[in-house]
Amino acid sequence: DGADISRWPSNLGLAATFDASYTLKFGEMASAEYRALGITTALSPQIDLATEPRWLRVGGTFGEDSAQAAELAGAYVTGFQTTNGDTAWGPDSVNAMIKHWAGDGPGEGGRESHTAAGKYGVYPGDNLAEHVAVFQGALDSAAVMTSYSISLKADGTPLFEDRMGSAYDSGKMSVLRDDNSYGGVVVTDWGVMTGMKDEGAFIATAWGAEDLTPAERYYDVLLNGTDMFGGVNDATFLLEGATLWDEHFAAGDVDVDAQTRFQESGARILNMFFQVGLYESAFLDPEVSATVLASDDKLAAGYEAQLASVVMLKNDGVIAKGAEGDYSDKTVYIPQSYDVGLPSVFGPAAYTQGPTLDLDVAAKYFGKVVTDEVVLDADGKVVSYTAPDLTDVDMVIVGMDSPVSGAVFGNSGFDVETGTYYPLSLQYRPYTADGANVRKVSISGDILADGTKENRSYFGGTSRISNEADLDAFQRAVDAVAASGKEIPVVTMLKASNAVIPAEFEASSNAILVSFGTSDQALLEVALGLFEPSGRLPIQFPA
Repeated sequence: DGADISRWPSNLGLAATFDASYTLKFGEMASAEYRALGITTALSPQIDLATEPRWLRVGGTFGEDSAQAAELAGAYVTGFQTTNGDTAWGPDSVNAMIKHWAGDGPGEGGRESHTAAGKYGVYPGDNLAEHVAVFQGALDSAAVMTSYSISLKADGTPLFEDRMGSAYDSGKMSVLRDDNSYGGVVVTDWGVMTGMKDEGAFIATAWGAEDLTPAERYYDVLLNGTDMFGGVNDATFLLEGATLWDEHFAAGDVDVDAQTRFQESGARILNMFFQVGLYESAFLDPEVSATVLASDDKLAAGYEAQLASVVMLKNDGVIAKGAEGDYSDKTVYIPQSYDVGLPSVFGPAAYTQGPTLDLDVAAKYFGKVVTDEVVLDADGKVVSYTAPDLTDVDMVIVGMDSPVSGAVFGNSGFDVETGTYYPLSLQYRPYTADGANVRKVSISGDILADGTKENRSYFGGTSRISNEADLDAFQRAVDAVAASGKEIPVVTMLKASNAVIPAEFEASSNAILVSFGTSDQALLEVALGLFEPSGRLPIQFPA
């Protein structure tokens, strides 16, 4: 409810407003809250261009349109790095860090580059420039974080010369430092300095650089203009890299010695301290901070942005602004659902179960809220759901998360036991990738010991959706309406983090609302006609 900090839509939600002033206002207010918490550098915004709709991090982007994403990236950075509308740095300013250079959105098959299954980004249209354009809208940011991915052309060869992740890719880094004259701090993402073969490796994402020694990795990324190393808390290998640098300097391979090169990074990093005034004012007054966090103006602005981000996809006359508005004598049915979860490097799949919309929030608007009868087994997993009698029900509201086909840290799209790939999907029901348009030979693939290329095609594989039960909940509600013999409107509230194929539920929905990181309360107020929806889809939804 925003009792601790203000609540805003996700980046996709801000994009759905099609109004950059909301993003600017978010930046101004969120940065003030950051400073009140003692945070002076943000690991944001994420501004990857969402060109692969199945990509597992689309929800953190500003969508698929490069011009709009660039505008919003610029507004976000401006809001964070200024104070009270002034164009200069001030006491509420926070260093912004745009990421992930030069865009992780084209992850092959939608797989995520935190894991080996998704370490390749592919450019079948040879259009890196469209991804770079988003970053060009915000290159006044204090810092840039590089992406994990190895970038490949349509024929599977490297986009530049190096078949390596971004920090190690001299061509990609030259586009940032040289072609775009970027003079701020460059930061690797977490784990980039660690290879999967390293002793004790956990998060290890030195894609393409696994066979280099740690010292060689540091030398390479320093040569490419990197200043900071995400997640590195031990300087041992960095100092070895400095020794290696001096060896290359003595051999005439580089123009400056290690100390000079380190001083270049030191100056850029110190500038981040100076910009936010840490040397002038390093401490906080907790009483002052308490007045800044979740202040009334911030809560109101965040909620206004939530309302403005809600998208109405369908309305068969169920939702009308200024209609009755008062449902205090009405009864609503909200079904239950479960998500089997997905395993990740942090642990096994986490099973969750509960109502598809917050029942307590719904109770603030309706006189009565009814839901399914739930039978659970000894492990807390669902045995059965039974819908209630809808004789006295006036409205059915079904909350649905967009289909969850993977986890960022989960090697999703790859079956570790069988060593085969399977498709990520935008639909709830199983999808088998056996159509004519499915690649039988992938663009990407590791170069194997015999010189051949690994085939990462998922042809013939079937998707795995952890929350398929959301569609079951929807169908259970529709069946319960039919059994009642009444014409009860069914309102579908889709809580999206990726594109969705609405065909699975559109025909039986009287109204469909889509949200991107908003509260159930905001969705309900739109559904009940208390606020007229104005959001538009920031990414395409396939028919």
